[in-house]
Amino acid sequence: MAMHEAVRVLHEAMTSTAWRDHVQAPQPYGLPQVPRGVFMGYDFHLTESGPKLIEINTNAGGAMLNLALTRAQHACCDAALDWLRTATDVSQLESKWLDMFAQEWALQRPVEPFVPQTGPKRTLAIVDEAPESQYLYPEFLLFQDLLRRGGLEVVIAAPQALTWVNGQLQHQGQRIDMVYLRLTDFDLSDPAHAALRQAWVSGACVFTPNPETHALHANKRHLAALSDAALGSEMGWSAHTQAVLANVVPQTRLLTPENADQLWAERKHYFFKPLTGFGSKAAYRGDKLTTKTWAQISQLPYVAQALIPPSQRVVKVNDERKTLKADIRAYAYDGQVQLFAARLYDGQTTNFRSDGGGFAPVFATPS
Repeated sequence: MAMHEAVRVLHEAMTSTAWRDHVQAPQPYGLPQVPRGVFMGYDFHLTESGPKLIEINTNAGGAMLNLALTRAQHACCDAALDWLRTATDVSQLESKWLDMFAQEWALQRPVEPFVPQTGPKRTLAIVDEAPESQYLYPEFLLFQDLLRRGGLEVVIAAPQALTWVNGQLQHQGQRIDMVYLRLTDFDLSDPAHAALRQAWVSGACVFTPNPETHALHANKRHLAALSDAALGSEMGWSAHTQAVLANVVPQTRLLTPENADQLWAERKHYFFKPLTGFGSKAAYRGDKLTTKTWAQISQLPYVAQALIPPSQRVVKVNDERKTLKADIRAYAYDGQVQLFAARLYDGQTTNFRSDGGGFAPVFATPS
């Protein structure tokens, strides 16, 4: 329940008018309402004092695969049934996901039906760099199947396969009406993504998530803002909101020339993350930092987040017991958690290379 409430409060705070004014998120064309962004991901470490937010992602991968993993678990006996209760209702989750894409369409195209009764179907593009070589490409295929069953034409495409022609985003001459954006070029600033950016800036097609979603929720400098009690008061957030944020968001500081020496001296208490990074790239535990690496990152835009050790799980690998670190990801939409999943790993940061590691389903134990 604590993670459910944390996600709800975080979403409410980060979509408030005061937060939008503080962040100054880009909104290049008028929208009837602000889109929520499909598959928001809130990553937590579990501690004795409750869940602690590690990161927010706007295009969190793995939801479809984790649903399949959850469904694949079966109790070996009646006594095990109480220990295989899903933490959320997943019985109609695929239907909810279709409704989520339809809602994103309605927020940006309120007078146009998502699935036309007559005429050609809408075309949605799942866009990522070299999609067929992506680790999560099988998930793209599952989404393609789901969205096709929902009445859409669906293509999986690299951004270079998309063109801007006569005010339309096109793929092989076919107009794209909606983009499910899985790129890590969150603001579409890469010149290679010019067609996508033009389509977003002009409002030619619906994007989810989009650069505005990322600017509102996932810029890592927000971790410093959310852990700043004084800023919470300035925002006019309720006492409950401020209390939840104070308990859930670890203290985070922007790395600056003024505090670099202090943070280096206290580095064992921090985890350092690049503002513009994603996943675990170029992120470092302070106690593992070398002077050479510090000399490099201290000149770059980074945040220092209070180190929250992850919880641990024991797994069997080749009949041997192995202890892995664990974090919990909450997949959510509009502040409502839809699915929980775990990531098991060893090493400094989350990865999918650890023997016995990777995604794992999450179940809620009896009270």
